[in-house]
Amino acid sequence: MTMRRLASGALGLLLFMASWTAAATAPHWPNPGRSIQTLVPAQAGSGVGNTIARVVTDALAVELGNRIVLQNFTSSHSFPGMLSNLEAGAEGYTLLFATVDSLVIEPELQRNPAFEPLASFVPIGLVAEIPHIIVVNNNLPVHSVAELTDYIAKYPGVVHFGSSGNGSALHLAGEAYMSATGTNMVHVPYSAAEPATNNLVSGDIQAMFQVLSGVLNYVRNDKLRPLAVMSSERSPALPDVPTLAEAGYPGVLATKWYALLAPRGTPQAVIDRYNEALNKVLESPELQEKLLEAGATPLGGSAEELAQLLADETQRWGRVIHDAHLHPR
Repeated sequence: MTMRRLASGALGLLLFMASWTAAATAPHWPNPGRSIQTLVPAQAGSGVGNTIARVVTDALAVELGNRIVLQNFTSSHSFPGMLSNLEAGAEGYTLLFATVDSLVIEPELQRNPAFEPLASFVPIGLVAEIPHIIVVNNNLPVHSVAELTDYIAKYPGVVHFGSSGNGSALHLAGEAYMSATGTNMVHVPYSAAEPATNNLVSGDIQAMFQVLSGVLNYVRNDKLRPLAVMSSERSPALPDVPTLAEAGYPGVLATKWYALLAPRGTPQAVIDRYNEALNKVLESPELQEKLLEAGATPLGGSAEELAQLLADETQRWGRVIHDAHLHPR
């Protein structure tokens, strides 16, 4: 799948969604006796993504008055079969709680993806985001992005940055930084983010472009040195850490965002009800506190804003993948 194809598809969602009338099932939805099944691309019971999905859907369940059941999957190859086995299709009782990884990056890296999410789902709204953060080992003699950039230029081949694998979001965030700064580091792919982070603390590698939640405790306990978050604004979890924009690179953005979607064909009135409920629960101080504890910033907004973000992020990450010569598999 090409970047252009996915981007145009995301933009086309606006026209598609506008064509639905509000009359479909709104007066009788949701049925109090039916549960809502939410597909989550994360391992059950572990990880910050699963935690965010749980706390948000718990709040939505209270707001809607319907039980919400999470259905976890860890591979896009298993998704088509899972979707076909669900009792609910486009009646409003199935949701997809997905991330930039599953909606944009993974499909862009596959020549023939097993799951094309935007062919099957339409946006409801953004939930939250966790910025990537540039962190370095405490022994590396740099204390800012400018110093890191100068150090890499002065000592080529010395700085090794770790990621959770070739083509992972952590890898692509590092590639985006190198492209913007004209520098070159040695990429060290790991099987997961956790062992890479452990090796960063021990000094086996010198830098990472981790998701903030993955290094938050290390930073707070002074085991790693933060240089900048890769979001447009500072993170409430680490308000003293500047953004890359403040360091002079406003176009280099990398955040792990979470979004809620519904199967294509879901009546517009149901999409609107979900969006209304989502925005309402995200205004709850209790839910906001839970998200901030996980290093996530609550977002919200309209379905149209999510559709535009999908198009923008497809272009952004597609360009990074192309520039890094990470050809579709």
